[in-house]
Amino acid sequence: MSRIKEFNLPDLGEGLAEGEILAWLVKVGDVIELNQPIVEVETAKAAVEIPAKWAGQVQAIFHPEGSTVEVGTPIIAIDTDPGAGPIEASTTGAPSAALPTPSAASLAAVQVAPAEGAVEPGLIGGPAPGGRTAVLVGYGPRTTAAKRRPRRTDTPPTPPRAVDHAVVVGDKTPPAATIPAPQVHDRPNGGGGGGPVLAKPPVRKLAKDLGVDLATLTGSGPLGSITREDVQRAASGATAAAEPLAVPAPTAVAASFGADREQRIPVKGVRKLTAENMSRSAFTAPHVTEFLTVDVTRAMKALDRLRNRREWRDVRVSPLLLVAKAVLLAVRRHPMVNSSWAGDEIVVKDYVNLGIAAATERGLIVPNIKDAGRLSLRELADAMTDLVQTAKAGKTSPADMSGGTLTITNVGVFGVDTGTPILPPGESAILAFGAVREMPWVHKGKVRPRQVTTLGLSFDHRIIDGELGSKFLRDIGEFLADPEAALLAWT
Repeated sequence: MSRIKEFNLPDLGEGLAEGEILAWLVKVGDVIELNQPIVEVETAKAAVEIPAKWAGQVQAIFHPEGSTVEVGTPIIAIDTDPGAGPIEASTTGAPSAALPTPSAASLAAVQVAPAEGAVEPGLIGGPAPGGRTAVLVGYGPRTTAAKRRPRRTDTPPTPPRAVDHAVVVGDKTPPAATIPAPQVHDRPNGGGGGGPVLAKPPVRKLAKDLGVDLATLTGSGPLGSITREDVQRAASGATAAAEPLAVPAPTAVAASFGADREQRIPVKGVRKLTAENMSRSAFTAPHVTEFLTVDVTRAMKALDRLRNRREWRDVRVSPLLLVAKAVLLAVRRHPMVNSSWAGDEIVVKDYVNLGIAAATERGLIVPNIKDAGRLSLRELADAMTDLVQTAKAGKTSPADMSGGTLTITNVGVFGVDTGTPILPPGESAILAFGAVREMPWVHKGKVRPRQVTTLGLSFDHRIIDGELGSKFLRDIGEFLADPEAALLAWT
């Protein structure tokens, strides 16, 4: 029997076809124990840690983190008898323990080509054997930035003329005594034409501000004078022979639209399953949504009294707890709400697997509390606390998200008043619980500040008609308006 065992990605629940490797918890060479967690995998429903099927030493890891692997594909190889010596031949695809290791000298001779702008090997500027760069004979690799050479002109320099001739045609010429004359300076040796530099004072100031050397320019103005356009072209890197460019306003910013300003998020895992479920539910079940605004002042006071009781001081108590209890009690009065459409029949369930929508880093998930209708108020509070903590830690199992029959989504925690939620597949009703706000409310004939919330109930109109949906929502509202009286009357 082979010492090397290949561990395949198992089916993590309900026939899931693939999973994404989030993180390896071991590395090649580690000695692991039986049932030790070795990898964290995200399926379409949850992120789970997979334990080792055998004890031994990790010989190979076949898929890196971030890769999506089909169920049944080998993901890791384990040597179940590492003390038996080196492995001479492997038929499993795992690396042999006797393979030679490259020397430090050979590794140092390897040069990695750049990812962008790479040149084909053998061409000028490309990689050559030994990690060198291929260049022309007699020329080494360029190490300095290129500099712009002054443009030469074949025309002899124009001698300076009287300053009253340096007026551009078409300009309105002021009196001769007030014409600003171009300042004339001799070009340095080796300059553009060896003659004087003709430029008006505003042009010289512009050149100084932009850091342009006038001696390197050839003027395009009258008598060879340097114009503002010549300076601006030089500052922008254009050649002197280029067409004059329109100078944009200093505050104008060119807008660019393209892939460099976009972000692409792969649709996979929990997000992919959620999208498929919501699309299927939205276009198969005819949705109806009703709303009810409720004065929950008495409910909020009841919660305060509950928190002050000795046996409840260490329990997480929130308004959602009373909403969940109200839903469970209302289901007892209207069992048809807790059902599903099965084509030729309606399946009414005597148990309530109460789903609580939870936002996590990997997307929205809806774990459920199994048989929540049988729990006491304290047991329901503990179950909800465990559900939320497990979801935030990313440890919700696929089983905890399967088999839901009725769901609550608490949009109030985001400051939202209510919404029109979409049914989870296979369920006939979902309740949106909005934010609790202090608002003016008519109470005992007077307008007073009261704690108010809005409920939104979406239901499958094939199963629940308007009358049933309205009565169900009304009973939930009556409980929240006076929970202590409702508990006495309904239980």
